[in-house]
Amino acid sequence: MPVPKEPSGILIASEYKFQQTLTLRHEPLGIFMNLRFERSMYSWLSRLHSGLVVVFFIMLSVSSVHRAHGDNTTEFAIANGELSLGAPDGWKRVQPRSRIVETEFAIKPIKPDDQPGRMTCMGAGGSVEANISRWYGQFSQPDGSATKDKAALKTLRIAGCKVTLIDISGTFKDMPGGPFAGGQSIDRPNYRMMAAIIETTDKGNYFIKFYGPAATVKASSKGFQKMIEGMVTTN
Repeated sequence: MPVPKEPSGILIASEYKFQQTLTLRHEPLGIFMNLRFERSMYSWLSRLHSGLVVVFFIMLSVSSVHRAHGDNTTEFAIANGELSLGAPDGWKRVQPRSRIVETEFAIKPIKPDDQPGRMTCMGAGGSVEANISRWYGQFSQPDGSATKDKAALKTLRIAGCKVTLIDISGTFKDMPGGPFAGGQSIDRPNYRMMAAIIETTDKGNYFIKFYGPAATVKASSKGFQKMIEGMVTTN
């Protein structure tokens, strides 16, 4: 019901005083309600902030642990992830030097060696025989004999694949930039290379080479063999 007004448009005095009284009586209640709301909102925001801080640090810790383990993982896959291998403990996974290398590990040298060992894995073409002959050509013998005559060669069946293992020693013609980068080769005496050629059924051939100073390779020779023989399918 509208409040009666005088012709001048001013509220009647009694009605005005009544409304003012209602306002004064309800004003403390309104202030109290506002204070309760503000305190409740502040408390809720504080709890939310604390929860977000906790979640942030948990995620940061998990991320750090993941990166630490991710950088040092020794497991890797070939053949589009269909075959999995686990490199020996202590091998450090590194960024491949060459674009054609899919996976690379660095192996800490064993005294008196000062050069680290290197393991590379890649998929490539060419026959098994042609690649083995090329590897023979990367080594020479101090007595001038043929490297082929001193190399060890055997074939295994692992995870449904034919695997050819080669073990070569001698003076290694190292090409730091890779076989297709050009440049001068470096003769490294008393080197050894253990390699495996994995023939998959429908993903082509994969070549895994582990080479370095003889003492360093010898220290991880059983680990390399275990890695190859322990290859499994991921299906």
